[in-house]
Amino acid sequence: MDNQELLRLQGTVENIVYRNEENGYTVLEIIGGDDYITAVGSMPQVNAGDNVNLLGYFTNHRSYGRQFSVKTCEVERPSQAADILRYLSSGAIKGIGPSTAKRLVEEFGDAALDVMENEPERVARLRGITPKKAVEFSEQLKANAGIRALMLFLGEYGISNTSAVKIFNVYGGRSVEQIKQNPYILCDPEFGVSFESADFIAKKESFEPDSELRIRAGLVYVLKHNQGNGHTCLPREKLVQTTSGFLKIEAEPLEEILDKMVFDRSLIKESIDGKEFIFTPKMYDTELNSASRIKLLLGFPADKITQLDDAISVCESELEIEYADLQKQAITTALTCGITVLTGGPGTGKTTTLNAIIRILHSRGHKVLLAAPTGRAAQRMSEVTGFEAKTLHRLLEVSWDKRDNPIFGKNERNQLKCDALIVDEVSMVDSAIFDSLTRALPLGCRLILVGDSDQLPSVGAGNVLGDLIDSKAVPVIRLNEIFRQAQQSLIVTNAHRIVKGEMPLLNATDKDFFFLKRNIKSEVTDVITDLCVNRLPKAYGYSAFENIQVLCPSKKGELGTAELNHKLQSKLNPKADGKAEVTIGSRVFRVGDKVMQIKNNYDIRWEKDNGEIGDGIFNGDIGIIRSIDRRTKSLVIAFYDKTAKLSFEAASDLDFAYAVTVHKSQGNEFDAVIIPMFPGPPQLYYRNLLYTAVTRAKKTLILVGNPQTVELMVNNNRQTKRYSALKEFLCRV
Repeated sequence: MDNQELLRLQGTVENIVYRNEENGYTVLEIIGGDDYITAVGSMPQVNAGDNVNLLGYFTNHRSYGRQFSVKTCEVERPSQAADILRYLSSGAIKGIGPSTAKRLVEEFGDAALDVMENEPERVARLRGITPKKAVEFSEQLKANAGIRALMLFLGEYGISNTSAVKIFNVYGGRSVEQIKQNPYILCDPEFGVSFESADFIAKKESFEPDSELRIRAGLVYVLKHNQGNGHTCLPREKLVQTTSGFLKIEAEPLEEILDKMVFDRSLIKESIDGKEFIFTPKMYDTELNSASRIKLLLGFPADKITQLDDAISVCESELEIEYADLQKQAITTALTCGITVLTGGPGTGKTTTLNAIIRILHSRGHKVLLAAPTGRAAQRMSEVTGFEAKTLHRLLEVSWDKRDNPIFGKNERNQLKCDALIVDEVSMVDSAIFDSLTRALPLGCRLILVGDSDQLPSVGAGNVLGDLIDSKAVPVIRLNEIFRQAQQSLIVTNAHRIVKGEMPLLNATDKDFFFLKRNIKSEVTDVITDLCVNRLPKAYGYSAFENIQVLCPSKKGELGTAELNHKLQSKLNPKADGKAEVTIGSRVFRVGDKVMQIKNNYDIRWEKDNGEIGDGIFNGDIGIIRSIDRRTKSLVIAFYDKTAKLSFEAASDLDFAYAVTVHKSQGNEFDAVIIPMFPGPPQLYYRNLLYTAVTRAKKTLILVGNPQTVELMVNNNRQTKRYSALKEFLCRV
C-alpha cells in the first residue's frame, strides 16, 4: 500500500465527519470538482471551508467504500467572506458559533480572519465580545497558522502530519523557526522522525557534515539507539567509532565535540575499570540513584526477625513439606537482612521458599506487598502465593504526561506503605523502573528480589539482576538443587542441562519434552502447524489460542514469527463469511485472532470482570479479538485478565501472536511451547535464549528441527554484552 504512487487532490472541506483531538486523526468530506470525496488521515487543523491540497492515494474500505488516505496536507486559509463564514461557523475557533461568525463576517468581510488575528482590539468593539475573548481568538488563529506552516514545511520532506502534531505540541508557533535553526531537534524519539530525515533537512538548510549541531545530535542518537539494545552507557572509543561511521566523518571532530558535551554536562563521563564510559544525563542519574538508594536501604535495614527455626518448623508442619538446607538459609537471610536476592532455575524451590517467607512475615504482623514486571507474571505470582500481586506500574501508581512519559504517584515524597516488598521475575526489570521502585521504598522496608539470572535480561536498558548479583553488595542465595518432584519433568532437567552447557536429552517419548527431527524448513513449518491445529488439541485438549505458544528466535525468515503467524492464522482462523475483519497496515485482523500488543499504549482504557477500570496496555500483552466495529472504527480485545477497546489507529501497534519471539515471551508461561530448531544468525541462536524458551513451558515442550541447531545453541554461550554501571556504583565506597 505504501508503495503506491502518490496522488494530489485539491478541493474545499465541506464537513468534518470525525476527529480525534489527541492525535489529530480526521475523517472529512472534500468537494473536488463535482464530487464529494471522503479523506482520512492526520489533519488536526483542517476545518470546514478550508481549501486543501492533499497528497495520498485512494483505498477501498470494505464498509465505507472509496476513501483518500492522506499522507500530507497543505491548507490555504479561507480568503472569501462565504468561505470564512463556513470556517468560523464550523467551530474551528473555540467560542465562536454561527451567530458570532455571521456578525464578524458582516463587520469585516474578506478581512475577518486577518483582523481577528492581528487586531483583536477591533474585534473587542463588537457587542458581546470581551477583550479577553478577542485575544483568545487571535491566539487560536496564530496557533492554527503555526501548525499549518509546520505541516507544509515538514510535508516537503515526507514527514507525517502525526509527527508534526507532536512537534507542535512541544515547540508551538516557533516550530519551523526552531527546526531551521537546528533540524536535529527532530531526532527526539517521541517525534517519530528518523535521524536521516533530520539530516536531509539539515543539508537543505546548508548545514556542514561536521557541524557541531550534527555531531552533538549524532552522539546522543547513537547512545539512545543503544539504550534500545539494552546498554545504559557506551565505552568512549566505541561511541566515537560507531558515531564516526554513522555520520561518515572523521573521529577527530567527534572527540572535540564529545569533550565539549562532557564539559557542559550534555553527556556524562565516568571511569569504570580504568575505561571511560559515556552516558546520557538521564540514564546516568537513573543508575546512580538506584545504587545510592540501595546503599541507603542497606544502611537502614529492616529489623531482624528472631526465632526463625521455630517459624520454619511451623511452616513445614502446616504445608507438609521439608525444606532443604539451602532453602532454610534463603528464608533466614531474607528475614534477617534488609535486602536479599533469591535466584535459581526451575524446580529448585523458589516458590515454596517464597511462600514460607510470606507466611512468617504475615505471622509477625508485617504488611507485605507483592509485585512483578508484567500482568501475566503478577497473576502467576498471585496464584502460587495465594496473595494479591500487582504489576510494578500499578504498584507505583503510574500515570502519564502529555508526551506519554510515566509519572509515578509513589516516589520519594509519597512512599509505599509496607514492611516488606517482594518482586518476582527481576530479570525482566530494567534500570528505569528499578530506579522508580527504589525511590518509593521507605527506610526500614525489607526488599526481596526473586529471579532467574540465567534467563534473558530485560527488554529495556540495564542489567539490574546481573549487576546486583555481581556487585556482591547485597546477600544472594542461589538455589541449585532440583527437587525430586521436579526431576520427573524432563523440561526442568533439560533446562538445567542447557544452562550448564550440556545437550538436552532428545530421545524421550514418555515425558514432557519432545524432539521431532526434521531437516527441511517446509517440513518444520508443516509439523508446527499440525501440532497447533490437530495433534496437541486431540492428544491433550489444548487450545492453540489459550494453551499453545510457538516461540521463535527470530522474526524473519521462513521459520520466523512473521511467516509462521501468516500460516497459522490461515489454518486456525481463516477468512469466513460473516466473520468481521479489518486491514490495518499490512495485517488483516479477524475476530478470533490471537494478537499481541507490541508497544506500550498508556491511553487505552481497560475493564476487568470485577468492574475494575484502568488505563494502559503494555508491550507483550496477549489477547483475542472479540469484535470489530467498522462504524466506530474500533475493535475489542480480551486480554488475559481484562478487556480493552482499541481504535483502528491504536491497533497499528498489534501483531499476531500465534508465534512470538522468545524475547517477547518473557514473564509468560504456557501449557505447551513449540520451538522451531533450524540454523540462523549466531547472535540469535545462543544458550540463554534456548534456556529462556524452554522454561516458558509448564507441561509440554516440543522442539521441531535438527539436533545440530540445538547443539549450536547450547555451545554458543555468548551472553549478550550489556554496558551498564549499577554494579560499579554499588561497589564504590
